[in-house]
Amino acid sequence: MEKSSNKGSDKGPEKGARRRSGQALLVWGLLVVAANLRASLTGVGPLLDRVQDDLGLAPAVAGLLNTLPLLAFATVSPLVPRLAARWGPERLLGGALVVLTLGIAVRWVPATAGLFAGTVLIGAGIAVGNVILPSLIKRDFPAKVGLLTSAYATVMGGVAAVASGVAVPISQAAPGGWHTALGCWIVFALVAVVLWLPQTHASRPVPGAVRRHRLPWGSALAWAVTAFMGLQSLGFYVVVTWLPQILQDEGMSAAGAGWTLFLFQAVAVLTSLAVPAVLRRARDQRAVATASSVVLLVGYLGLLAAPGWAPLWSVVLGLGGGASLVLALAFLSLRAQDAIGAGALSAMAQSIGYLVAAVGPVVFGLLHTVSSGWHAPVVLLCVAAAGQAMVAMVAGRGTVRPA
Repeated sequence: MEKSSNKGSDKGPEKGARRRSGQALLVWGLLVVAANLRASLTGVGPLLDRVQDDLGLAPAVAGLLNTLPLLAFATVSPLVPRLAARWGPERLLGGALVVLTLGIAVRWVPATAGLFAGTVLIGAGIAVGNVILPSLIKRDFPAKVGLLTSAYATVMGGVAAVASGVAVPISQAAPGGWHTALGCWIVFALVAVVLWLPQTHASRPVPGAVRRHRLPWGSALAWAVTAFMGLQSLGFYVVVTWLPQILQDEGMSAAGAGWTLFLFQAVAVLTSLAVPAVLRRARDQRAVATASSVVLLVGYLGLLAAPGWAPLWSVVLGLGGGASLVLALAFLSLRAQDAIGAGALSAMAQSIGYLVAAVGPVVFGLLHTVSSGWHAPVVLLCVAAAGQAMVAMVAGRGTVRPA
């Protein structure tokens, strides 16, 4: 009897150890997936001139390489909850990683058709990851939403910053030039596929998912979260696209403008590490979301009034932008009742948000052309930051009801 009792008592610790091991593997899988959600995109910008020259692309056509992924995000995101309900989120994410890997391989082909087809596949694969990750965090780690959202945003932003920094050196040193610089990220994608494979075998569909995949279009809170996501995305992609050109027109060297942009991204990554501590202390996120939006507004106003102090304003924009990104991602889980709701809210917010992000750099460039200067375009960023501060007061509190 004593032997039987001891044996039974061992099951609890063994089961707990297996559960902790499974959760640790899941966290590592989520972080490696996050490392793949921007790196294959941010390396394109520094190489765009070389790509354009080698393939004989018109500037507008070459610019599609930055716009197509955002349009793919906007198009694919609303479809993800239905697909996740049918196949299970883990299996869907595993399939998306395969599509991402295939897209990088196709883009490596030295032909214009391969470049654009691969870019579309990459955008589609990343779009699924953008929507699924907040849902999985809400389902499996409901008490650690802020911490894990910050962790995956930091990994995503950090690897993206490295990708933009090493793109040109790799293209200069590696055989194949810019083709290899864009294609080398297939290694990260393959690692993610392998690490995520165990999760696809243990897929756990949530009961009722098929009935509740509809997006919360009728919720005012959902629209506030969507607006916050869209406005912060617009600011980020406009800054990444146009800040170097603004600074060069103000007399800064191309290298100096590049390092200033890197400073913005580096500060944003560091800021994202501090957000979980703030979230743990706050009863809701209205104050911190409004404050981060106001910091962005201060950075844009500074760039407008004293562009010669661009390094300072890059730091300010990094502080506001890093916090705003983590908050926008955290809202997708924090404002939802459960994992299904998080997936639906994520799909809605990211479809509209990335559509706004895709339009933002284009409108910014048109304003520059029409006004023959940077004053009017930067005013647009100030208006966007002010609007973000207003919707932050709504997006920072409450729960979206199921559609």
